[in-house]
Amino acid sequence: MKVSGFTFLRNGSMLGYPYVESLRSLLLVCDEVVVAVGQSEDDTLEQVRAINDPRIRIIETVWNEGMAQRGYVYAQQKMIAQFNCTGDWAFYLEGDEVIHEDDAPKIRAVLEQHLHNQQVEAIAFDYHHFYGCPDLVAKSPAWYRQAPRIIRNTIRSWAPDGLFWVVMVKNKKGRYPRAALAGCPIYHYGHVRSAEKMQEKNRQVAKYWSHAPKAHDYSQIDASILQTFAGTHPQLVQQWLREYAEPSFTPDPSYRLSKRERRHHWMMRLEKLLKKDLTKKHFTLV
Repeated sequence: MKVSGFTFLRNGSMLGYPYVESLRSLLLVCDEVVVAVGQSEDDTLEQVRAINDPRIRIIETVWNEGMAQRGYVYAQQKMIAQFNCTGDWAFYLEGDEVIHEDDAPKIRAVLEQHLHNQQVEAIAFDYHHFYGCPDLVAKSPAWYRQAPRIIRNTIRSWAPDGLFWVVMVKNKKGRYPRAALAGCPIYHYGHVRSAEKMQEKNRQVAKYWSHAPKAHDYSQIDASILQTFAGTHPQLVQQWLREYAEPSFTPDPSYRLSKRERRHHWMMRLEKLLKKDLTKKHFTLV
């Protein structure tokens, strides 16, 4: 069995991504890692090269600056990397996502288990979405609880945006992939980077979504969805957390819920009553 990892990056240092830590964690599982590195204004390309692992293959890319439709430029970059994977499985991690070292052998075991079961087209992971500081996680329907991050590399799939896949059926229609569960989480750190880096990230990505940059303020959130993180962070990301993450966080007590957040409150109450997850999934569980 051969497992490929892949991702895309641009201005990773400037925007405060723990992308080196993310790539090093992919190497715990993968036999090769394909990285599409867009032309950057910082040292992203040099930092990826400095990992100095023969399993990493870099593809230098140029982004379509005219593509402002719902982040589709990210899908383009994601697929450049995926289409260059040569393994039986292709494992996608974003630049702010990290695998725990304790879970690496579990992930390999799941892939071995389903290698010859063609009904399983993808592997879906649980998620820890850290928010504001490394000690808090966001738990609500607004923050996806599970997502497919590994796809079988012998099926026709593409990404309409950066977060999920569509499997093509006879060139006519698409569907979400059939997935088994990995049984372990991915650690998502995008919302604990420094407020300054988050502000710059919002400024740079807004144009790819056809809207003006939004001012960033970690305190503007529904505090009731935040829970204390009881686990341990991956070893690979602990130094980054000490040096680059926001150390503490205080929600604004006067924050007023948006209409969407109020709707999520009602959904969570209904979920508790029905004992059922009502959030949308970009996969079909098998």
